[in-house]
Amino acid sequence: MKPVWLTAACLATLLLIACGPQEPIRIGFIGELTGNSADLGEAGRNGAMLAIEQANQSGGINGRPIELLARDTGSTPATAINSAKELLDARVVAVIGTMTSGMTSALLPVHQAAQVVLVSPTATATKLAGVDDQLFRINWTTRDNAQLYARYCLERGYRRLAAAANENNRVFSESWVKELKLAFEKGGGEIVDTQYFESGADSHLPVVEKLLQSQPDALLFVANAGDSARLAQQTRKLDKKLPLIAAEWASTDQLLELGGNSVDGMAVVQQFNADDPSPHFTDFRQRYVKRFGREPAFGSVLAHDAASVLIDSLTRRSNDLPLKKALIELGPFQGLQEKIHFDAYGDTQRSAAIAIIQNGRFVRQQP
Repeated sequence: MKPVWLTAACLATLLLIACGPQEPIRIGFIGELTGNSADLGEAGRNGAMLAIEQANQSGGINGRPIELLARDTGSTPATAINSAKELLDARVVAVIGTMTSGMTSALLPVHQAAQVVLVSPTATATKLAGVDDQLFRINWTTRDNAQLYARYCLERGYRRLAAAANENNRVFSESWVKELKLAFEKGGGEIVDTQYFESGADSHLPVVEKLLQSQPDALLFVANAGDSARLAQQTRKLDKKLPLIAAEWASTDQLLELGGNSVDGMAVVQQFNADDPSPHFTDFRQRYVKRFGREPAFGSVLAHDAASVLIDSLTRRSNDLPLKKALIELGPFQGLQEKIHFDAYGDTQRSAAIAIIQNGRFVRQQP
């Protein structure tokens, strides 16, 4: 028989453990935090971070704090897979990322094997949609975006487009060009030339020179912000007036900062309304600027939505309901600017509109 004092000590210890801080719920973030698409990766991490910080201020998930573990994909699938395995080894309940279709495609088999949900804020390649897997996407597809771009070009009388497309994220860029070609040709247009190039190349001038030889009505850049800015600068050295269009991937502040006057007048799709006056979005924007010292980009908004749907589903699901089923069955979820409803394949729809760069800012056009 145990002495009374020993029994009391054991009970006290158990009470201290029960009353102590609870183990945090870990959510991962994975994106390109270094390299040519770091602006998009950082925007995504910041948006997710802000959502999690706000949730923790309100008590976390059923009283348990949330911990965000961020990892860099680097610029190759091999480094991305290593980072993904680090997060899975840390026993995260889900991962937000990646921010590009190429990296998302590379990491999906790892998440399938582990049966851990991957929520991508911005991956849009059509091959990722309509598949019963662990991937959930906050954005719509390249097909949806391409139809919007095709309509915009045709309405302005552009019938001949030439495209510069990123080689490094070819899962996205090839899907994007293919879908645009289908939609554009259906309306009587033609993609007269497509030049694939390596991101961060010493000079983009040879690419632009080849595209201009096809005498297009406008140039299209399917690239990140930095490369799109450099392509625009090289174009303006040779042609001051040719209309320029950039895929939504480039829609970050880096395009404005690096492109300067060269990107003025450029058209680009945005998946959020930066001028939204609603109290909900205004509060987010003010907190974002105060926390990070810059305006939120589309990646920030979509990653905040990704974190929000995870937090909501983890809070409301029953203990025996897998997270994948919770995301499908408990929606729609409230995002910053619209509701998010996943279908059986983890796909959703999203509002978007053309923005024109004017005086160093994106000016959203009326649909």
